[in-house]
Amino acid sequence: MTRLVVIGQGYVGLPMALEAARAGLAVVGLDTQASLVARLNAGRSHIDDVSDAALAAGLAAGYTASTDAACLRAADVILVCVPTPLTADGGPDLGPIESAARAIGAHVAPGTLVILESTTYPGTTEEVFAPLVLGDRLSVGTDVHIAFSPERIDPGNATYGVRNTPKVVGGLTPACTRAARDFYAQFIDTVVEAKGAKEAEMAKLLENTFRHVNIALVNEMMRFSHELDIDLWDAIDCADTKPFGFMAFRPGPGVGGHCIPVDPAYLSHRVKARLGYAFRMVELAAEINTAAPLYVAGRLWEALNEHRLAVNGASVLLVGVTYKPNVSDLRESPAVPLAKRLTQWGARVSYHDAHVPSWRVPTDAGVLELTSVDDVYAAAGGADAVVLLQPHATYDLDRLARASSLLLDTRGRLAPSGSVHRL
Repeated sequence: MTRLVVIGQGYVGLPMALEAARAGLAVVGLDTQASLVARLNAGRSHIDDVSDAALAAGLAAGYTASTDAACLRAADVILVCVPTPLTADGGPDLGPIESAARAIGAHVAPGTLVILESTTYPGTTEEVFAPLVLGDRLSVGTDVHIAFSPERIDPGNATYGVRNTPKVVGGLTPACTRAARDFYAQFIDTVVEAKGAKEAEMAKLLENTFRHVNIALVNEMMRFSHELDIDLWDAIDCADTKPFGFMAFRPGPGVGGHCIPVDPAYLSHRVKARLGYAFRMVELAAEINTAAPLYVAGRLWEALNEHRLAVNGASVLLVGVTYKPNVSDLRESPAVPLAKRLTQWGARVSYHDAHVPSWRVPTDAGVLELTSVDDVYAAAGGADAVVLLQPHATYDLDRLARASSLLLDTRGRLAPSGSVHRL
């Protein structure tokens, strides 16, 4: 039986660990947070995509969580699924990866396969991660196999999960690639071999840079389409009827989550640091998408003005404040800069989101502590303006529109009317 340790039990590591346990592997989920480990061992999940029932099934299959890095000594395979945030200057924070690598290096036994899944810039596995794992006593490809395999978790996606999402693997040697391929094939339907670790690292950044740039494209087009009195959503729907050469992206209030706003910055930082010039496409996309929530605030100001209301003193209800529909994840949510800007202008901001019972919004005056309103439709009826940010499946959008005297639809889900405005 393969003995697997998954370092990091968050949105990526926990689903991976449980899928492996369901396939019959002996799995330990290693995490530094003692409270999280205790919660997992008690059968209480902390992420949307893993129900308590699914966690219980994993525990019954042999999964266990631990804070003791000594478990790495007995591992046949080690997966690293730790977060990789950005630093203040926009570069990648490799601290979590380096800490994990050092812990592995202190305990790893010859014959172990070590795979990094955390997103980072091309070259990290070879230049940063592997030396810390190997130290001066082990050799890659002989003593220890090391590979990179980009995580492709899509929170809230009911169709594609760990098992049926193709897994890209790239090792530091051909033998490392084959070892990673054979490992994942135990519980993942399709495994794709990259030429090497750098190509696998680049594949992940390419995927999210593609989305980042195309979202920026339609967000930029949204602005001048409004000025030119063009329904961009209708134009996109028409273009989407072409059976080749087009992929539909739609405007919104900005990008969020753990990938799209962050991953392209790794590549941009790497290009500038290593080659000395800018990755202009990514920098422009970041500029456009970062400004998108502020554009929403400006459009709300215009809509209130059309209704003879001032934004200063207006009651504004934000509906759906997570970064995407049907999840509780607030990371990089565009609702935060929007709420901050509206508060700066003197609006009285409230919100509804069944996935987020309470919400802390940093503002110039301090942290705004908010609690989700109980009844979104009653709250909409009492608000001067409603902003639809995320169309969670629980919302009856037509009812929401009827209840609102003014609704700004940032997702193009409602037909424009006297009370409904689109971006």
